[in-house]
Amino acid sequence: MVSYRYAERKDVGKILFFIKQLAEYEKLANEVVADEQTLDEWIFDKHGAEVIFAVVDGMEVGFALFFHNFSTFVGRSGLYLEDLFVLPEYRGFGYGKGLLKKLASIAVKRKCGRMEWVCLDWNKPSIDFYLSIGAEPMKGWTIYRLAGDTLNNFGTNQ
Repeated sequence: MVSYRYAERKDVGKILFFIKQLAEYEKLANEVVADEQTLDEWIFDKHGAEVIFAVVDGMEVGFALFFHNFSTFVGRSGLYLEDLFVLPEYRGFGYGKGLLKKLASIAVKRKCGRMEWVCLDWNKPSIDFYLSIGAEPMKGWTIYRLAGDTLNNFGTNQ
């Protein structure tokens, strides 16, 4: 039987573990610079994100990290799913779908206007799953990013 629980401060190490597991799966492990201290500050002190775990037999087998964004068109907050990951040996049992359903119920309870996330183009199993639950890809939209030195230079050279 699966249950879901919000992460607590004592779970920072588990959160980092899942982030690193996801990064390995996405072939982006070299991009992880997060550490426990930073996650503790941004998740629990600054409330920049929330985390929910899927728990089976007392063990965390999956996680979802999310936060609120805002839609000017809808005029209310949305729920943005940053990361979703289930340990490989626990896939195929509905735990990922359960995490998404839990997030959708949170979004409904909080009266969010939408729930959004991104998916890597090559991740066909996830894309197929998202389509099967009725999620729609946003055609005509491209994500842009400023990060690292580029962000620093742009933000400080005015």
